[in-house]
Amino acid sequence: MECMPVHETKTHGTAALPYTVYHSIIPEFIPSFPLHWHDDFEVIYCARGQVLVTVWGQAYRLCAGDLVVILPRGVHSIDQCGEANGEYYNIMFHPSLFKGAGDDPCYTKYVLPFLNGEKSMECFHPAPSGFNRAVTPCLLSILEHRRDGYSTHELLMKSQLFLLLHHMNLHSIAASGDSGLLQLSFSRLKDALYYVQHFYDQEISVETAARTCGFSESHFMKLFREFTGMSFNAYLINYRLELAARQLSESNLKVIDIMENCGFRNQSYFTRAFRKKYGKTPSEYRKRPTLQDSSAET
Repeated sequence: MECMPVHETKTHGTAALPYTVYHSIIPEFIPSFPLHWHDDFEVIYCARGQVLVTVWGQAYRLCAGDLVVILPRGVHSIDQCGEANGEYYNIMFHPSLFKGAGDDPCYTKYVLPFLNGEKSMECFHPAPSGFNRAVTPCLLSILEHRRDGYSTHELLMKSQLFLLLHHMNLHSIAASGDSGLLQLSFSRLKDALYYVQHFYDQEISVETAARTCGFSESHFMKLFREFTGMSFNAYLINYRLELAARQLSESNLKVIDIMENCGFRNQSYFTRAFRKKYGKTPSEYRKRPTLQDSSAET
């Protein structure tokens, strides 16, 4: 049975132009996008309504015009913000987009520090902030030409992404030693997420999860909450519910089979937990009207 990968390895765009733009409306297109990470830079721009974006365990409420910058390998998720709907765009671009031939000094100076943890920047940039005002024209140009960015506006797209990287460097800060140690601990915690990805249908104790990361239970529980914004048990249940929602949408399996496939053993508990997260029972969720296209618009 297909799981939901926590490390996204999908290639965004093409080898020659490794960037893409995704458009989504939450919860119409997707109810949420679970905790994950990837090797791309990502900008999440809220166009309408509200969206809740969590980065390294810190939750940010995005309203229209707000944006979040996620550096490569940053752990993040996207959720509905309370009862509000939200329309947003993900602009994703791989570091290799900025690498020239041979030993590129600009890549070494301006990109590598973001990748090796020497340089960082704030995640959340509300509409009135300086960084937001500086890059919004770039983002709006990218969104406007996203459908012809691989055919007639390649130079425009590349120039806007280079300009975006320029502003990211202007607003970057040197990473502190404490920040580096915390990121190292968080990297070890990713092993617990991998463990859930592979064994979500089995009983998983906090003790077992802590052991996979090499931490004591108490230290693991403290770090995991800082890392994800929730307890390990809450994360495990949420992961199972996300997977159940996907199977309800994409398969014809019986509800009880999906429940068992996803690691739930009590049907009444599964129904209560599912209703609490999605506002519908599993059967009602399966019958809801859906919009199919949340894929890239280029």
